[in-house]
Parts: sequence; structure tokens; C-alpha cells
Amino acid sequence: MRTGVRLGIDVGKARIGVARCDLHGMLATPVETVPRAASGGGDIARILELATEIDAIELVVGLPLGMSGHRTPSTEDAENFAESLAAQLKRADGAAAAISVRLVDERLSTVSAQGQLRQAGKKSKQSRGIIDQAAAVVILQHALDMERSRGEAPGTLVSQDSDQAAESDRS
Repeated sequence: MRTGVRLGIDVGKARIGVARCDLHGMLATPVETVPRAASGGGDIARILELATEIDAIELVVGLPLGMSGHRTPSTEDAENFAESLAAQLKRADGAAAAISVRLVDERLSTVSAQGQLRQAGKKSKQSRGIIDQAAAVVILQHALDMERSRGEAPGTLVSQDSDQAAESDRS
């Protein structure tokens, strides 16, 4: 298991849930909900600011797939968001930044988060921002658990050369 803090990111059309883990990658906890920017990249800037504040080594972005593994309309949106994050991380001199971006299968993360909040007595309509954070926690915790059990980084590494992934999907 690699040592280092990671951010989990649940990309939605209106909001982005953000979670983080401890230095040893044991437990994911909620951080905040970032409003999705229509343009201008304010959402990406905020996530990169959080990553810098906590000295993150990796950004784990949830990849929404259908139950059978097929692509959905949200799949491309999450991939584009992850590629934008990776492109912004590329240093001005063209060298790769120390923070990597990975796409990890997020099937049922929001459903799981809603169920956990319901069990805690929270209503879905009152907790939309919290649901996004809880989904990010589920995504990140799943990635941490996969890495611990497999002994390798989960998901697909997003290249900082904007449009191409450097590794095959292992999730």
C-alpha cells in the first residue's frame, strides 16, 4: 500500500463531492462539496487547491458506468473532468506533476451513500451536498480497499498529456 493522502472525487452535473484519506490510506472521510462550474474552471481550481493544502499524492475520480459495465452519458463527463484535472497538474515546464489522477469504477457509489444517509436519518432532498461527499467517500474507500487487497494502484491512470490514458483499466 502506497503512503500518501488521496482525494476522492464524485463528479456530478451540479456538484462535485470531495473526500480525503489519511496518510496511510486506511480511511476515507468527507471534505466538501464544490459547485460545478459551467465554464472557467473554478471547480478544478478549488479541487487543486484542496489537493495542495493536504499535500495529496493522487486524485481518484469516480468513473460512472452502467451496471453491466457499459458507458453512460456521465462516463464521458467524468473522463473529461479527470483529463482536465491532469492537464492542469502538468507543470509549466512540461514535466509531470507529483500528483496523479486515476479513474476508478464508481458503480452504486451514490446509491450506497444515499442508503447510509437514510440509515442515519437524513432525508435525500435535504442532503444533496452531503450525498455528493458521501459518494466521494465510497469511491475513495473502494479504491483504497482495492489497492490494499491487490497490492497495486486501482483503476486507470489519466495521462497528463491531456487525452490519453497511460495504463489499462484494472478496476
